[in-house]
Amino acid sequence: MHTTDSRPGFTQRMTKEEINACPVRRWEGVIHVVRTAEELSRAVRALAEESILGFDTETRPAYHKGESYLPSLLQLAGEKEVFLFQLKHLGLPEPLREILANPKVVKAGVSLAYDLQELHKLAPFRPAGFVDLGSLAKEAEIKNHGLRGLAAVLLCFRIAKGAQTSNWARDVLDPAQIRYAATDAWVGRELYLKLRAVTK
Repeated sequence: MHTTDSRPGFTQRMTKEEINACPVRRWEGVIHVVRTAEELSRAVRALAEESILGFDTETRPAYHKGESYLPSLLQLAGEKEVFLFQLKHLGLPEPLREILANPKVVKAGVSLAYDLQELHKLAPFRPAGFVDLGSLAKEAEIKNHGLRGLAAVLLCFRIAKGAQTSNWARDVLDPAQIRYAATDAWVGRELYLKLRAVTK
């Protein structure tokens, strides 16, 4: 196992200041916002070609005690395209549940247990093929386990978090939300590829 990497973050936790000193990067490729049955069919056909997907969800933030919301967005990033599924329009349809339950397709992300628990509230499925990047980071003796810290340590760039607490339940997402959501899923896939190499 790889434990002697000299980059910052392998021997000690990368600080917020060090992370903030990294350049910002975003996903610059194709993004599909999926909200109709026809768009869903096209997306599922494209995703059938992928064996490794970056995975994330977004939920409208709750600011008051007792307030909670169901997930608004499910993001899946392939090699060349990122798909954002607007769950308020789609629910969690069977073709998406089949991807989430397919053990042959890697779905890589962070804090997966919570995301999957919340998706279960939309429809039942048996998750398979999920890889928690935080667990892989611990295996590699990396001290940062969140998406932002891991991006800085392993990919040498920073993810902008400006849209994180925006209203993900809005009917039409704005360009900043779309780019932010796509970037998180893309970074999940990139980190999986990097961590897989590091932990071999």
